[in-house]
Amino acid sequence: MDLDKLQSRLGVTVDPKLLKLALTHSSYSYENGGENNERLEFLGDSILGYVVTSHLFSLLPDLNEGELTKIKNGVVSAQALASVSQRLDIGKYLFLGKGEEQTLGRKKPNLLADAFEAILGAVYLSAGMDEAKKVIQQFIFPLLDDPDAIREASDPKTTLNEKLLARGDQPIFYEIAFEGPDHQRVFFAKAFSGERLLGKGKGSTRRSAESDAAVDALRNLDNA
Repeated sequence: MDLDKLQSRLGVTVDPKLLKLALTHSSYSYENGGENNERLEFLGDSILGYVVTSHLFSLLPDLNEGELTKIKNGVVSAQALASVSQRLDIGKYLFLGKGEEQTLGRKKPNLLADAFEAILGAVYLSAGMDEAKKVIQQFIFPLLDDPDAIREASDPKTTLNEKLLARGDQPIFYEIAFEGPDHQRVFFAKAFSGERLLGKGKGSTRRSAESDAAVDALRNLDNA
């Protein structure tokens, strides 16, 4: 797998072995042997938390601890990090086991978020804290410029409903279908406002399929 494009998108040179490890899910290492990205994820999570917390503390001096925590949690949520991973096309590069492949692991928010954090860990080990900060500044800090973007990334279903109600449209509802046996079920969601189909999505759970459909619907609303 050619990781040069991913390196180019990140804007930093990462040790190829560490980058591959950051993209290796436990399902792959279980089937093929070797290490997985969980330790790098642990490291990247700590780095991300520190950098975002420090930035918020300086950026928003008038907010109390509870308000700062709410913003931080939105920025580092699985949905928000997954949206960043999707922009980087990280899902394309993941090393997954057969089960995760069959259940759309490349689109699962938790896997994408974990991979982004693991990549941060790999960047830190390869190039140091300053380069890790640059990645966070480039891909995470822009969310802080737009509170609505934080909300949309972390909770697309609620954001979609609020946008529809503000426009005087009917609230969203989801039509769900699924395929496959219980242990490998794939859910398909369609998001409707009244009789109008706004978006489609799929995922390994009903909730993830609905979120995927909400993201698609928000994208279609913005482009309408």
